[in-house]
Amino acid sequence: MRKIIFALRGETEMKNQMPSILIVDDDNAHRIMLKTLLGGWGYNISEADDGSTAIEKVREQPFDLVLMDIRMLKISGIEALGKIKSFNPAIPVIIMTAYSSVETAVSTLKKGAYDYLTKPLDFDKLKLTMERAMEHTQLKEENRILREILGKHFDTQNIIGRSAVMARLLETVAQVAPSEATVMILGESGTGKELIAGAIHFNSPRKSGPFIKINCAAIAETLLESELFGHEKGAFTGADRRKEGRFVQAHGGSLFLDEVSEMPLTMQAKLLRVLQEREITRVGGEKVIKVDVRLIVATNKNLPDMINDRTFREDLYYRLHVVGLEIPPLRERREDIPLLAGHFLEVFTKKNRKEIKGYTPKAMDYLIRHDWPGNVRELMNVVERGVILARTDYLDDADIPFIPPPPPQSAEVFPYLGDINSGVTLEEVEKMTILGTLEAAGGNKSEAARHLGITRKTLHKKLKKYGVMP
Repeated sequence: MRKIIFALRGETEMKNQMPSILIVDDDNAHRIMLKTLLGGWGYNISEADDGSTAIEKVREQPFDLVLMDIRMLKISGIEALGKIKSFNPAIPVIIMTAYSSVETAVSTLKKGAYDYLTKPLDFDKLKLTMERAMEHTQLKEENRILREILGKHFDTQNIIGRSAVMARLLETVAQVAPSEATVMILGESGTGKELIAGAIHFNSPRKSGPFIKINCAAIAETLLESELFGHEKGAFTGADRRKEGRFVQAHGGSLFLDEVSEMPLTMQAKLLRVLQEREITRVGGEKVIKVDVRLIVATNKNLPDMINDRTFREDLYYRLHVVGLEIPPLRERREDIPLLAGHFLEVFTKKNRKEIKGYTPKAMDYLIRHDWPGNVRELMNVVERGVILARTDYLDDADIPFIPPPPPQSAEVFPYLGDINSGVTLEEVEKMTILGTLEAAGGNKSEAARHLGITRKTLHKKLKKYGVMP
């Protein structure tokens, strides 16, 4: 029996600033020739012998450019091109082939290829094309496409997303909006709960009526009742005139109560009565006022847990949770990040009167891989600060240092995984390595995947195989 200690490979060298190129070709001789040629030009070279491998490599590490053959056995260059551009639209992809045709050229360019070269390659033309591609001239067209896409999503509310989870959410919003149902929107801070509330209102029969918003966490408990229901003159010190509350202001429209979980129990009881009777009474008054308001609420808290802790009323919860909508965090819809980043870049370049054309591939890769604990709001702030501090026409990763970079692979030894005798299979060793790394990462799957050198998707497949729910 012998002890095996699993250590992570360390990165001790400084970051190489030379552009990284991925060469994709199932012709080994041609790929090796290109590797030698481009290496001589000073580029860092990675290789893939098939489109599927190329897609996986692009998801695992950033590249400045992809040079890809079009005809390959498993996944063609055209199919791989679409998936690469879907993951990171800022990566320029140059397609090469020995079978030139107008139809093929048009097809690759429509799918986002920067250019199309025929074999045998003209090396001078290849070098010039690569240099131009890495100057990011292709991003002008991508920005135009992004603007077209943005115009198709709830114009009044700027809800942006092409991911499957956002598509399902917006489909539900479209079903719920025409109704009179009370809606509860759930989601982490910064996910865009107010935008979804606005989409419900502005796509409902009440869209011509007022849309009134109030953050329950931002108003002192002693003033919240007055804010919601209004008060009479002299109702309390400082009440020198009558004031209409938000329910009256929202009459005929919608009232959005953000952070409803922060409402004190006494106010919860009064809100429940309003929902039951559809009437309010101003603070210090006796007149009963009928109100016609659709209520939309939001919270980032777990209300069932608060019910168990007796800090939120169960009867109010069921009154509010007629329809529940949950907004996914940004880390669960990474394919939306390029769209959102493109939108915010356009907004803040105009606001700050700057001429920034787009993102470098590494910067976009940086944004895509970040877990965004602050969600869309954090992304918006990072882009705005990046625009203000940008030193060139394109935002680079150096312009967005506010995001902690992925933790460097450390030479530090991970916790000892136990005694393994010579009869242990390679599959069992892999399982112990993955589970041990996940435990050492505190259950953080993204961090564990980075340490293991695999994608989060691959890690999920492995965990499912081991009977561990991702």
